[in-house]
Amino acid sequence: MASALPSVSPETVSGLTARIKGGLEQWFSDVWVEGELSNVRIMTSSPHAYFTVKDAGAQLSCAFFHAAANPSARAFLRDGAKMRLRGAVTVYPPRGSYQLVVRLAEPVGEGELMLRFEALKRRLAAEGLFDEAKKRPLPLLPKTIGIVTSPTGAAIRDMLNVTRRRFAPVRILLAPARVQGEGAAREIVGAVELLNALPEPPDVMIVGRGGGSIEDLWCFNEEIVARAVRASKIPVVSAVGHEIDFTICDFAADVRAPTPSAAAELVVKNRADLVATVAALSRRLSFCASSALSRARSRLEVCARSRAFSRPADVLRQHAQRADILSQRMDAALSAAVLRARHRLAALSPRPAAALAGAVAARKARLAGLGGRLAAMDPSAVLSRGWALVRSGRGEVRTRAADFSPGEKFEVVFQDGSLPSLALGRQDSLFG
Repeated sequence: MASALPSVSPETVSGLTARIKGGLEQWFSDVWVEGELSNVRIMTSSPHAYFTVKDAGAQLSCAFFHAAANPSARAFLRDGAKMRLRGAVTVYPPRGSYQLVVRLAEPVGEGELMLRFEALKRRLAAEGLFDEAKKRPLPLLPKTIGIVTSPTGAAIRDMLNVTRRRFAPVRILLAPARVQGEGAAREIVGAVELLNALPEPPDVMIVGRGGGSIEDLWCFNEEIVARAVRASKIPVVSAVGHEIDFTICDFAADVRAPTPSAAAELVVKNRADLVATVAALSRRLSFCASSALSRARSRLEVCARSRAFSRPADVLRQHAQRADILSQRMDAALSAAVLRARHRLAALSPRPAAALAGAVAARKARLAGLGGRLAAMDPSAVLSRGWALVRSGRGEVRTRAADFSPGEKFEVVFQDGSLPSLALGRQDSLFG
């Protein structure tokens, strides 16, 4: 018997899907969901990303259409990352499956810590805290090594074993500090400052611990640890975690070692290697000295056999003769130069000599005229013609009788001498 047909007309698949899509978008238009990502596909031809978010009991398909607009979050879109997502639940009709259209993605757990790590790293790098120019070289043979780490961890045991095996006499100073958990960063800072404050501080310092999760190593990513390491007067080797682990402390330190054991090997040279190096250098020095001595001896023997060293007086006479020859050449060259100069002077026109002679004669005539004028102005010439010169007792020339006072002494100068006189008065004779 045939089954009865339904009294209501059936919906199309598209119609039913559209109703489901509308209901989901109305009731789940803004939701937050947290879980682990898997099957992450970041498109290269568009700014979109597709992935699945899941937990132990379920999974949800996601489409992140504007992933490129959130580059910090997009950097953590990878399989296994734990993310907190915000968006709307909808249906993708061609497949008939519902999905979360993501508007915002935030990393949680490790992802959040990595964001903090990158932000602090960029800020301190911009400040110049990691500049290579500030890095200091490690001492070649340190006598004392300071270590900042947990006194009960595996790292200190590994470093002690390495140092004893490589160079037992080296001195170790342990500055204990917690290297994990709350308050660990401040203890690390205190230990670094303690080693720097010692009256005899160590020659080099190792700061570190063994491996662990990013949460375990986080105290070495604290800003106060980075600044304390950079401010240390002692060169610092950072040895945190395993080779793949990087911390802010690694960038601030003078040298980064991949592991605590590697840090000990880097700081403490192997005694056997040093002994072998010294021996090799000693052999090389001996060989070089022997070779140099052999070459010098050979040169000395050659010189001893040469004629110059057998008869040194002959060598001196040869040099003296060469000096005489050079002197003769110099005298000949000088004589030739003087002769050429004389010939050039003789070849010159006589006009300049005649002009020079005329100029000299004119100057002589002018000089004679000036001499005659000067002679005419000579007082002795005037006195020779019968004139006399009257001077006061202070040597002043007087030309008038009114210039004298009664009783004043004066003298009258003639051509052949002077006559002292006394002024008696205007009505009297001036001569006493």
